[in-house]
Amino acid sequence: MSQKTWGGRFDGGTDARVEAFTESISFDKRLYRHDIRASQAHAGMLAEVGLLTPDEADRILVALDEIGAEIEAGRMEYSISLEDIHTHIERALIAKLGDVGRKLHTARSRNDQIVTDVKLWTRDAIDDLDGLLQDLQKAFVDSAERERGVVIPGYTHLQRAQPVLAAHYFLAYAEKFQRDRERLADTRKRVNVLPLGAAALAGTSLPIDRESVRQKLGFDSVARNSLDVSSDRDFLIEFVFDLSLIATHLSGWAEEWVIWSTTEFNFLDLPDAFCTGSSIMPHKKNPDVLELTRGKSARVIGCLQQLFLLLKGLPLAYNRDLQEDKTALFDAFDTVAGMLAVAAPLVAQTKLRREAIANRIEEGFLDATTLMEFFIAKGVPMRSAHEAVGKLVRRCEQERCRLVQLPATAFEEACPGIGAAVTGVLGVAKSLAAFKSYGSTAPEEVERQLQAWRERLT
Repeated sequence: MSQKTWGGRFDGGTDARVEAFTESISFDKRLYRHDIRASQAHAGMLAEVGLLTPDEADRILVALDEIGAEIEAGRMEYSISLEDIHTHIERALIAKLGDVGRKLHTARSRNDQIVTDVKLWTRDAIDDLDGLLQDLQKAFVDSAERERGVVIPGYTHLQRAQPVLAAHYFLAYAEKFQRDRERLADTRKRVNVLPLGAAALAGTSLPIDRESVRQKLGFDSVARNSLDVSSDRDFLIEFVFDLSLIATHLSGWAEEWVIWSTTEFNFLDLPDAFCTGSSIMPHKKNPDVLELTRGKSARVIGCLQQLFLLLKGLPLAYNRDLQEDKTALFDAFDTVAGMLAVAAPLVAQTKLRREAIANRIEEGFLDATTLMEFFIAKGVPMRSAHEAVGKLVRRCEQERCRLVQLPATAFEEACPGIGAAVTGVLGVAKSLAAFKSYGSTAPEEVERQLQAWRERLT
């Protein structure tokens, strides 16, 4: 028989150049566990409906386990003439069982087979990523615990804005990555729909039981439309979008810490084990892990664009173009998993330079907004209070002083009858203590947030 699963239709062999051009075994071989698992579920179902005998099914299950062990041990010889992982496994099965092995592909196509394998793989990938994201969240929460008493400048437009607790800052990233986990969990619902049984595109006339396969493989439901199944890669675009957003969050964090680790900021003491040096400048300590995290985000986002462009012009149902979906999928996942693997220990081992931060914390008029809100609380219209504080800040810049160093008459001119109480909100510590709103950087609120995160991540 032909080495090709489709060879009966053709008289001659395939041109070697075509084999090299069309093969996918070089990248889809990583699906072997999922292909074997799906094939075993399929074989069990075929026996239940009478398309295989119980003995034939048992022999197939045992042989597939053997093939899996051989692949694990590196004993599978891959050949581009066999195109993909499905054909390699089927040919190995036939080599072991002869005609019994030839029966496995009954009532299925490589079209529904591949999308089933990819869904099984993606489901596992989502679960792995969830664990990595949780590890990163724990690292940020631990940092919040460790640096809980430290006050740092909060920034907008990379300009000093208002004071925030360092713990509040670290917990902001825990929130971002929580949304990433929730997006992945939501994507998993659409991944977890069984395609197998759609066959090539129209279903099958054989008496299969898709519900049995669904239960064996742990899918939540069965795909309703066979024509949709083999062309559906929505779940991959959704998954790689999730990966792209994770990468974007990691990139923003990395950019921030690259800046914070500079001599000009001097906020962070990055661990030596996560930095590199210069081949010519002996004093350098470069944040290469952070820079590569920032840079690799472009690669992940590029994979998302690749998938969009791959799908944008495809008619129903299966088209060979879809073979190319896996290169983008695997690359995006591998890149994000690698980024997360180094992010958690880097966060865990990085310390704030408390003294350097404290030495400059009163710079930048971090208490100006709290002063404005104090004026508002005294009955001054918001826009008038904003203008008044802006003028006070301008005066401070001219006199090279801070708000708290202005004479009482300056505040009285800005807000008649303000009194000495104004000093209760001036300076970073008092400004911070004035916060009250839910979700704010108020010390009590941050403590509540910290406790909630401890409970959530245990």
